[in-house]
Amino acid sequence: MIEIVVIATPSLGDRGYLATDGEVALVIDPQRDIDRVLAAAADRNTRITHVFETHIHNDYVTGGLALARAAGAAYHVNAADTVSFDRTPIGDGDVIDVGRMRVRVIATPGHTFNHLAYALERDGESIAVFTGGSLLYGSTGRTDLLGAAHSAELAHAQHQSARRLAAELPEDTQVCPTHGFGSFCSATPTSGESSTIGVELKANPALTMDEDDYVETILAGLDVYPAYYAHMAPANAAGPVAPALEPPRRAESGELRRRIEAGEWVVDLRARVAFAAGHLPGALAFELGDSMVTYLGWLIPWGTPLTLIGATAEDVAAAQRDLARIGIDQVLAQATGDPAAWSGGEPLGSYPVTDFAGYQRIRDAQPVVLLDVRRDSEWDAARIAGAVHIPLHELPRRVGEVPDGEVWVHCQAGYRASIAASLLDATGRNVVLIDDDFGVAQRIGLATEGAVPAY
Repeated sequence: MIEIVVIATPSLGDRGYLATDGEVALVIDPQRDIDRVLAAAADRNTRITHVFETHIHNDYVTGGLALARAAGAAYHVNAADTVSFDRTPIGDGDVIDVGRMRVRVIATPGHTFNHLAYALERDGESIAVFTGGSLLYGSTGRTDLLGAAHSAELAHAQHQSARRLAAELPEDTQVCPTHGFGSFCSATPTSGESSTIGVELKANPALTMDEDDYVETILAGLDVYPAYYAHMAPANAAGPVAPALEPPRRAESGELRRRIEAGEWVVDLRARVAFAAGHLPGALAFELGDSMVTYLGWLIPWGTPLTLIGATAEDVAAAQRDLARIGIDQVLAQATGDPAAWSGGEPLGSYPVTDFAGYQRIRDAQPVVLLDVRRDSEWDAARIAGAVHIPLHELPRRVGEVPDGEVWVHCQAGYRASIAASLLDATGRNVVLIDDDFGVAQRIGLATEGAVPAY
């Protein structure tokens, strides 16, 4: 019997996999924090002998090389990829025996030019296919991460690759993608937690639409993706090492203020309402959760020194691990506990928190600025009349465009608005955070009619 273990990273919308025959194991697309993978193997008393990459990843720093070295395993990377480390080069049609398992390499260009999928077999029976950023659950990987000039060519290749997988594999083959669980690497939103080739044949646009229609649909639906992606492929091609996850030292009294004044980032991980109620002026709010690493990585000027404030040391450790997954290792210090423990006696800043009903009550009584920080696609689908629209990822460079006056900030569900409110607060603006779901604005008649995207 072959066991396939899912090693999920919800904060990045990705999955890695460990497959074992009970004696040896192979790993597909591991995240950088490889201790999770080593623990999964140890729990099953199995030895990792092979590590495979489906592609040079654009959304996270891989743990593949570090894992292969730690486990003494072969590291399989497409021979066509240019990398700066020793690997076991592989290509289309290669077959690798791993204990009683067999892995067949299938070229699946589309997400990248050199993308590979891996069909897992035992005793001639197809068990699963590890599809990386090719065939996802009800979607495919996006095709614009190597530049807009390649998007159409790769979209055509993606359609053909999906069709090849469906043609060569039995319908009961389990589909195991790396992306598609909230990752921005998905061309369109995905659905479900498991699937097979047979299920995808009935539901996946790449398998139900003709090539030209699929390409047109995919290209029209591509949205923005995080700025930190630009740094991931170079880091992965260079051969990243495992992260150092030792706790940052504790910040001394007054140190947080000195770091803010030096232009460094002091990030507060506490709940957005707690931040609004009392925070160090100049600190930025990135509430700890699955969205934290994406938006912090998206907005921080790359290489900026970083200090973290958390309710507990465990919260800081969780954030540190998430940040290491995208190559942010420069966490210089931490502060935890009640604000009195780290504010250095400095008066705390604060701002109000309300909901859409609160905005509806105030908007006719006094002039305020309503700032919508959702993405363009969300704005196009539905909006509130009179709102100023600046997507969150553009706000740092466009903050001067926010009109004078008190600024009420909203997004889809409150998270991005909380970040935007803290950015504006740090510049000295008077802000009010609308911590509410945009669906409420539609239901009470604030927003124009339109379908709100489900992401």
